[in-house]
Amino acid sequence: MKFTNGLWLIKDNFDINSPAQVYDYRISDDNKKATIFVPYKAVNNRDQTTDVGATTIDVTSPLKNVLGIKLTHFDQFPKQPSFHINDQHVPMDADIKENDHFTVKSGDLAVTIPLGKQPFKMQFRGNGKLLTSSEPGMQGEITDRKSGKHYMREALDLDVSEYVYGLGERFTHFVKNGQTVDTVNKDGGTGSEQTYKNIPFYLTNRGYGVFVDQPETVSFEVASEYNDKVQFSVEGQSIQYYVIYGPTPKDILVNYTSLTGKPALPPAWSFGLWLTTSFTTDYSEETVLNIIDKMKENNIPLDVFHFDCFWMKGFEWTSFEWDKDMFPDPAGLIKKIHDRGIKVCVWLNPYISQKSRLFKEARDQGYLIKRPDGNPWQWDRWQAGNAFVDFTNPNAVKWYQSYLKDLLNMGVDAFKTDFGERIPVKDAVYFDGSDPKRMHNYYTFLYNQTVFNAIKEVKGEKEAVVFARSATVGTQQFPVNWGGDSDSRYTSMAASLRGGLSFMSSGFGFWSHDIGGFNDHCPSDLYKRWTQFGLLSTHSRYHGSSEYRVPWHYDKEAVNVSRKFVKNKLSLMPYLFEQAVETHEHGYPMMRPMFMEFPADQGAETISTQYMLGSQLLVAPIFNDRSEAKYYLPTGKWTNILTNKSYNISTGQWINEKFDYMTLPLLARQNAILLTNPNAEHAKYDYLTAPELHVYQPTEGTHTQDIVDEEGNHHGQVSVSRNGDKITVDTSAMNQLPKLFVHLDDQVKTFDLTDKIQSVQL
Repeated sequence: MKFTNGLWLIKDNFDINSPAQVYDYRISDDNKKATIFVPYKAVNNRDQTTDVGATTIDVTSPLKNVLGIKLTHFDQFPKQPSFHINDQHVPMDADIKENDHFTVKSGDLAVTIPLGKQPFKMQFRGNGKLLTSSEPGMQGEITDRKSGKHYMREALDLDVSEYVYGLGERFTHFVKNGQTVDTVNKDGGTGSEQTYKNIPFYLTNRGYGVFVDQPETVSFEVASEYNDKVQFSVEGQSIQYYVIYGPTPKDILVNYTSLTGKPALPPAWSFGLWLTTSFTTDYSEETVLNIIDKMKENNIPLDVFHFDCFWMKGFEWTSFEWDKDMFPDPAGLIKKIHDRGIKVCVWLNPYISQKSRLFKEARDQGYLIKRPDGNPWQWDRWQAGNAFVDFTNPNAVKWYQSYLKDLLNMGVDAFKTDFGERIPVKDAVYFDGSDPKRMHNYYTFLYNQTVFNAIKEVKGEKEAVVFARSATVGTQQFPVNWGGDSDSRYTSMAASLRGGLSFMSSGFGFWSHDIGGFNDHCPSDLYKRWTQFGLLSTHSRYHGSSEYRVPWHYDKEAVNVSRKFVKNKLSLMPYLFEQAVETHEHGYPMMRPMFMEFPADQGAETISTQYMLGSQLLVAPIFNDRSEAKYYLPTGKWTNILTNKSYNISTGQWINEKFDYMTLPLLARQNAILLTNPNAEHAKYDYLTAPELHVYQPTEGTHTQDIVDEEGNHHGQVSVSRNGDKITVDTSAMNQLPKLFVHLDDQVKTFDLTDKIQSVQL
């Protein structure tokens, strides 16, 4: 939200007051809190202590290398809900120089505030280096005289060539400089500035991130109102934010997710191919089994089959009741699918339509969000008489979960948690008295937590996974999210990737999208290229609106492409699942923007058309019908694992090439060590018996790769040492000896290992 009219003027009807000079400060005896009292005018004598407002600023440290700043005008009762923060109340080091400045420090992060007659400002340093500043006049207490609304704002400096990333899933330009971003969840598709997943957290390429701890709408002006600052504001009398030091992008995300929650580890089977009925297509038990069996006939491995909305009757969402006309024996059908080695997912949303068998019970028991007159909050969008489950009511949570558990006990393995964005604000009353403005975004946390916990209770913690559309801070703990309703166009495919990379720069570890796009007919060319991209994402799902997204509906080559890239992903699962475990344990994403893996490479800073899949594989999807790929390779040796072509890059370089539908840029880094199983038929298998070990362009010295089993347990490392033309391989952590493939330039040398620690001559 903009409050000024250019550099010199304030917009009509706005009054802005800013802290002028520190009048008083104190540091708690345990050094866990610094409190600064800053009036809006300089106070030189006693007369000036009247008729002047002030901001109270609290500085705390919830975690090492994280500083919390809270600016308060009027100290009012706190409103709910609030994001859950893992606050360890870390003591801070204090350095005070009277009439000059004081500094409080947490780990390598410090904030310095001037004292005496100096203008108020805050300077944040990481390991002694200036990261950003809040300069005089940028902290604002703002009143809109026309509406009577009150706002609090902060603005932090940006340096020359400083780029801002994150702020949740955003389909606009990947670098956020120049954009206005209002963090309000909306059901707006993937083709505008609206988004399903808003996260008030950003990070920059200067070694720090900022998390605004406000669940309501936060308005960010990113190098827009002021072209050298990120301004953020909220309606109300206080604003809380955290400055998070890295210094690397991955370090920042480690600290951010330590504060807000680490991503859970999805089960290994969830990384295989998901196939759905699609949305409005006609489907019955016979249709479903025919689709599944035809995937088998075409030798395309399938791990999950998903039933979209019409597993329930129309107008009855959500009833948790199978449409018996189409599915007379749902338990029997699920067993038939399980007998084929495939998991089952069903669609749901957090709404109860008036025609649903559950509506009256939910209304009478107080399980729905209400209007002030006590009636349910209803409208006719999505479903006739649509009402909203009130997840602030513990009994409503148990009630909703009871129906989920019935389905889980029937054999359902996962839920697609759709919707959760269009949550009412005006005249909405919650069981626990929550502020509807703060609840609008936060609702999705309660919704996905409710479903995720139900799965954990029935299936166990290691089996819990959802397929969610909406998100807010903390819902990274309940993976997986997908990108929402995309169009069947190359531009929409590219926008999906931009949104995903932005989302995964915001604390989320796992992500998917609708292969082929959700809306409209998908041309066969696009289907094949999106298939490549989809099967090189953390999670992979064919889904559409009005047509089955099955490969034989496009052409024979689409079947071959689907088969190849499904099998390629299954083969890579020993590597992919180890990277997933790393994401779960540390909090940085499995699909990484280039700047995150190569923070010192300026050529990687703005790229949004390619990514790293884990630390070792680079993926550059093809976004045109001309088979043309343009992608960037950082310095080093790279090998396309599909073609075995190698690239020796002395300085970061853009590559232009053409690829047929069976290939694309999928490149292993120098010294990458990949365990693979080309014979895998499902995503979950014994990774420790993978039959192939590939080593790419090994350099002198020792290189290692952690390995995990299919449950995510660590089993040590595979190590590769090179000394001249001799390679020594240690596979002691594995359960069997793999065949060794050493990729040198464009050649592959193959060795049959006879010992767990063995040297071979190149």
